[in-house]
Amino acid sequence: MKKENPITPYKDHQGSKKEQVEEMFDNISGNYDGLNRVISMGIDQKWRRKVIDMITENRPSSYLDIATGTGDLALQFAERLPSTKIVGLDLSEGMLSMARKKLIGTPLEKQIDFIKGDSEALPFDDNSFEAITVSFGIRNFQNLEKGLAEILRVLTPGGIFVILETSVPTKFPFKQGYFVYSKAVLPLIGKLFSKDKVAYRYLSQSASVFPFGEKLNNILRKIGFKEVQYKPQTLGVATIYSATK
Repeated sequence: MKKENPITPYKDHQGSKKEQVEEMFDNISGNYDGLNRVISMGIDQKWRRKVIDMITENRPSSYLDIATGTGDLALQFAERLPSTKIVGLDLSEGMLSMARKKLIGTPLEKQIDFIKGDSEALPFDDNSFEAITVSFGIRNFQNLEKGLAEILRVLTPGGIFVILETSVPTKFPFKQGYFVYSKAVLPLIGKLFSKDKVAYRYLSQSASVFPFGEKLNNILRKIGFKEVQYKPQTLGVATIYSATK
């Protein structure tokens, strides 16, 4: 297994990366949805729809959304396939509380379970889900390979695994523009509108060092995933990965 990612939200915090990530998302859960729309200029919704299209093509009977956050992806998926049993899992109780509020008084209350859990020790039996997604959360794993191995374990043979994650443009001038935006603009927006002044700096830094493209493909293959592919989105600022078991 690879060493833990050294990038953590709080430099002076004594806790593990996992504990710090949980605390950070608890802190920013109240305005997370709104800030995401502002930061991505709404483009993240387009990326999410592509992920949902990829999953619904397979019409899975069971679906797990890891790092579900405030539940956006799970909720949108439920509207497309109302007969599929859905579980949204997250480390942050603050995020989950926001997700559960979205369910109140809707027919989706019986279809979706939002549960607190650790992506590196999933509380499910082997081969439990026909589809699994991680949207903007996989770079927050404390041990990437351990988390991916757990995902492979609970995915059914022939099931689909899709990752949506930020990446870094590689072509001029988009690479330079992304660098300015992520290093200066994004942390400033977070500082102005979030009560956690360092959270969005961490999110920017963690994206800059996370392996993307073929590097992540190779890690997925090493873990045991098959038919691994990736497709850059919007000039390379995000990437969608797909794999199977």
